Amino acid sequence: MRRLALLFAFALFSRMALADDWMVRHKTAASFADTREAIVLAVENRGLVINFTSHIADMLERTGADIGGAKKIFEQAEIIEFCSAGLSRRMMEADPHNIVLCPFAISVYTLPGDQSGTWVAYRKPQGKSAAMVEGLLKEITAEARQ
Repeated sequence: MRRLALLFAFALFSRMALADDWMVRHKTAASFADTREAIVLAVENRGLVINFTSHIADMLERTGADIGGAKKIFEQAEIIEFCSAGLSRRMMEADPHNIVLCPFAISVYTLPGDQSGTWVAYRKPQGKSAAMVEGLLKEITAEARQ
């Protein structure tokens, strides 16, 4: 059983494209639209409500010329923000400074000239009490990679 658990953990982590101390990101072979829809469904299937969707690529494209930016950074990019009242309360009861994690956010984006897939990323919660949030973010992003 222990070997099976280790094999599962290895398989899970081998699928991870990159992970930093503060960020987790994965690449999926699916299109932007399909990946975005998978994230939205995964959030809503947990009874959570999307608070806001930030259209990052559109904003950067619209404002680039005004600030001297000519480089296209994203082909498509959105940040989906959502919250869980119960999880947020538990997290902040444990440490009120965890307020900085609300709302939870998952980024979905594609890069110019890269037709090989879509990136999904989130800020990695830090500290003991914030760890409870990472489970939710991992589950949601894993559904988008299936």
